[in-house]
Amino acid sequence: MAARLGGILGSQGLTLTTAESCTGGWIAQTLTAVPGSSGWFDAGFVTYSNAIKHKVLNVPLEFLQGAQAPGAVSEPTVLAMADGALRLASADWSVATSGIAGPGGAVPGKPVGMVWIAWASARGASAQVFNFPGNRDHVRCQSVAAALAGLLDRLENPADFSP
Repeated sequence: MAARLGGILGSQGLTLTTAESCTGGWIAQTLTAVPGSSGWFDAGFVTYSNAIKHKVLNVPLEFLQGAQAPGAVSEPTVLAMADGALRLASADWSVATSGIAGPGGAVPGKPVGMVWIAWASARGASAQVFNFPGNRDHVRCQSVAAALAGLLDRLENPADFSP
């Protein structure tokens, strides 16, 4: 998938950046394992803590702090992460992840395996929640695959993903 994605990005002269939390840079590593990725991969941001999500990607504090905040594992946060990475890197596309890989970290309404993924471009952004089964590595691996598959879908079928 990463090689196919790189082929599309490269042929269209587009660049990609990542903003990762639960995947810890695994998406960026998968992409940069593709020969020639320097032509289309711009930057990867691993923003694991809430403080760094805010400081680096400009995720609003009201998304991350307080009793009414949606929290790090939420649609507003992952959309803000994707937008922040897109602007920081001046890339054409971004993908962002935030989730609970486990084995701990679950809270009511947010079980282990819940991962939000967002994709963004100048045309707009969208996010999707996933609930992946398995242990920490399984959740992270499935998150990487879903992030890449979602980006491929958006690049190959742009009319299906209007902003």
